[in-house]
Amino acid sequence: MVFQIDVQNQGEPPYPVDAKRLEEVSAAVLAQHDVHPDSSLSVVIADNDFVRALNQQYRGIDSPTDVLSFPADEPPVAIDDEPPYLGDLIIAFPYASAQAAREQHDLGDSLALLVVHGTLHLLGYDHDITENRAEMWAAQESALHALNIPLNIVPALEVASHDDPA
Repeated sequence: MVFQIDVQNQGEPPYPVDAKRLEEVSAAVLAQHDVHPDSSLSVVIADNDFVRALNQQYRGIDSPTDVLSFPADEPPVAIDDEPPYLGDLIIAFPYASAQAAREQHDLGDSLALLVVHGTLHLLGYDHDITENRAEMWAAQESALHALNIPLNIVPALEVASHDDPA
């Protein structure tokens, strides 16, 4: 698979993120879903203010959140000489870091969970209703299992995502 996953770290100085791991996590989710191997997406690691502004603009919620997903148009936008673009994930590093510390989870695993969760949103999964939530949580669990990320990382974050979907 040759997925093109662009991790952009907007921290000044850059946030302590393992970009290669996040690329591998997203690629693993895409591979599990038989996504075209030339597909691409971006993961932006940003500050809380940036994510707060996006959350306000697109969801009407005036607060940061851990991850926002912005799927590309369906079907993915075709650009000459460019792979199919799936969309963007925006992670608020300070928010996600504080969340991981509060829940006593490994930060790398927490960021990986956010990439799994956000990538699933780009693939059309949602947790807006019980049926969709069950399907998305099953796909998320499958991805975490394949990535050897402990499943106990999810329950505390699930509660927040019910009230504040990505």
